[in-house]
Amino acid sequence: MELLKDRILKDGIVKEGDILKVDSFLNHQIDIALYDLIGAEFKRLFQGKNINKILTIEASGIGLACITAQHFRVPVVFAKKSQSMNLEGEVYVTSVYSYTHRKTYDVLVEKKFLKESDNILIIDDFLARGNALLGLIDIVRQSGATLSGAGIAIEKGFQEGGAIVRRMGVDVKSLAIIESMKDGKITFRS
Repeated sequence: MELLKDRILKDGIVKEGDILKVDSFLNHQIDIALYDLIGAEFKRLFQGKNINKILTIEASGIGLACITAQHFRVPVVFAKKSQSMNLEGEVYVTSVYSYTHRKTYDVLVEKKFLKESDNILIIDDFLARGNALLGLIDIVRQSGATLSGAGIAIEKGFQEGGAIVRRMGVDVKSLAIIESMKDGKITFRS
């Protein structure tokens, strides 16, 4: 998606440790018009898959998942990173390591929200090492639902997450795949 790539080049900031800050438009301050175009593109890429639910993980995936869900006209379910008083009944649970926060989370989804009859599309803002995506895939598998694919806004193609998940047979569609971020310069996969 050229518009997203252009925005990354214009406003993205490369930080030490292979960190890409896109907080001015994607995951802290949100450009809703851009989100809407991203959601429309995911709808186009996954049309015909009979998707009836979008799954993401809190927190930065939620906004993008919601806009995408509007295009599909389906609900969003998000995995919570902590047990809370609001979670009732049985849950699907898996562990996810966050490289950014350097912490392992048990992520949970109430069983009543994912059923065997569901066709799930996972949506997230980033794919790097694949930990969050692998955790969400595990939750879908626990539920017995069908995983129809994963839509990712930005993938760090130089890290192993995308390759791992694609080798598992998951249909991953990333709108911008970064090949390298050397010396503060971003290069996209063609």
